[in-house]
Amino acid sequence: MMQDPVIVIGTGEMGGVFTRGLLRLGHPIFPVNRQTNLVKITAAVPDPRLVLVAVGENDLHSTLENIPKAWHAHLGLLQNELLPTDWKQHNVSNPTVISVWFEKKKGQDFKVLIPSPIYGPQASLLEDALAKLEIPSWELDSEEELEFELVRKNVYILTTNIAGLVIGGTVDDLWFKHEDLARQIATEVMDIQAWLVGHHLERERLIEGMVEGIKGDLQHKCMGRSAPGRLARAIQYADQADLQVPKLREIHAQQS
Repeated sequence: MMQDPVIVIGTGEMGGVFTRGLLRLGHPIFPVNRQTNLVKITAAVPDPRLVLVAVGENDLHSTLENIPKAWHAHLGLLQNELLPTDWKQHNVSNPTVISVWFEKKKGQDFKVLIPSPIYGPQASLLEDALAKLEIPSWELDSEEELEFELVRKNVYILTTNIAGLVIGGTVDDLWFKHEDLARQIATEVMDIQAWLVGHHLERERLIEGMVEGIKGDLQHKCMGRSAPGRLARAIQYADQADLQVPKLREIHAQQS
């Protein structure tokens, strides 16, 4: 018996990983790229098991704007720098969301840092799909836990990327040789994240969560190609929130 179909929007590296796992579970996959006619594919697959949005963070909002309403109840999201406001502003109320803690680069297989937490209606489906690839994940129990996990990933990726603009190197170098810098940047990143979510954060728990990610792959490079854009976005948010963030502004000035 054939499993229910899954739509995968975005056919890059990360979308490919999930596609492999879902195919191994027996789900037919309908890939969507920029050339795909959404009207036709929605008519062909009006009620998919999951619509996994695997585009990059820069393309998320334009993609969600064009998602057919028939698919809103089936959405899955996996982007970096993701927070609940990102889907709620598009009238998406209960997506399946995974905070991805593995990386996939072109020409290389995936590399796991720590298990990836998942929340939402199709969390078990994504957990089963990743298990087929021996990628560890786990299901969260509440929206509050999901928000914490998303903020934790944001603190990790923003802190390490922005610090990488200063020191280069690996996360091992950052935490064990430049911990003061890491904490300075993380504190200002958490100031911005607190403004974005609208409440105080469990800051020491977030630092502990960041360090868990660091220890998951000590040779992980701090600075990816997205680092300058992440810093620029952080400064834009700080301006909107009227936050001082002096270390972030200092680093930004040095990059200009």
